[in-house]
Amino acid sequence: MGKARAARKLAAVAALGGGGAGVLGGTLVAILIAEAILAKRTIGPPDGDPPCADGIYGEGPGEPISFVVLGDSTACGLGVKEPDETPGALLATGLAALSGRPVRLTVVAKSGAETRHLDEQIDRALPVHPDLALIIIGANDVTHRTLPSESVRLLVHGVRRLRDAGAEVVVGTCPDLGTVEPLAFPLRQLARAWSRRLAAAQTIACVEAGARTVSLGSLLGPEFAAAPRELFSSDRFHPSATGYASAAVALLPSIAAALGYWPEDESDVSLSDGEILPISFAAVRAAKDAGTEVAATEVAGAERGPRGRWALLRRRRHRDVPLDERQLSPEPKSA
Repeated sequence: MGKARAARKLAAVAALGGGGAGVLGGTLVAILIAEAILAKRTIGPPDGDPPCADGIYGEGPGEPISFVVLGDSTACGLGVKEPDETPGALLATGLAALSGRPVRLTVVAKSGAETRHLDEQIDRALPVHPDLALIIIGANDVTHRTLPSESVRLLVHGVRRLRDAGAEVVVGTCPDLGTVEPLAFPLRQLARAWSRRLAAAQTIACVEAGARTVSLGSLLGPEFAAAPRELFSSDRFHPSATGYASAAVALLPSIAAALGYWPEDESDVSLSDGEILPISFAAVRAAKDAGTEVAATEVAGAERGPRGRWALLRRRRHRDVPLDERQLSPEPKSA
């Protein structure tokens, strides 16, 4: 209950535009930063820039679905060599297969981006008139001393801009940085606490703003903790091609459902099948369980209960979607 109350308070501070206090306190933040510098030396710089994956994926009748990806290095696929290994390309391919329509992918995410950079990314995304937007951001806020309340406020502002432009929005919440292998005690514990609380606050605020959220949990799935050398890239921080594929499997059902290409009925969900909770409790639960979707819902016709907005917490059953049959157009964006 304490964690749910803390996440709810942080989201409320962000909504009011206040600075708020860091969830870990000034002394612990200083420790986190100092240890992060040492960890960065161990991790080393990423191997090159992320490949450009913009283009048309799939075939079918009608206008292409306009799909934009915003956020940081995880969003743009840093750590892989080929465009079709990036999360945007994998998701565009899967969405094309499920919808029977071509998908135009535009990636405006940038390595190193913090939430304060989201506004300028949206400026570049709006001219392509997105039908669907995926945002993955927040990890760099943890290591750059951004107040969590400010990070959440900026994220919500971005979600509302995209929603006002007519886009469906899915937010992959801040991953659990406690799973990054080079991080040692106490940094790992501090990073886990900070990132999980930020993820919970992101969930509360973004669902209130009209988005769906999907928990990226232990760096996009529990498999990362079990097989870090297979699912992380050579820099030991960003996912490998296999890691991004694991992330795409977790995100695709919610991406497709946002546009009506995945069933919403409860017979298609697992976990505590379609469990309804107050948003703050759902957010804390999701932050610990990778691949969990949180979306707004109603109870007896009411959007809100005594503890805030009602939310539906669920994990969707995965289907066989041909993520490996990628069809990238040679004509980026204009086809």
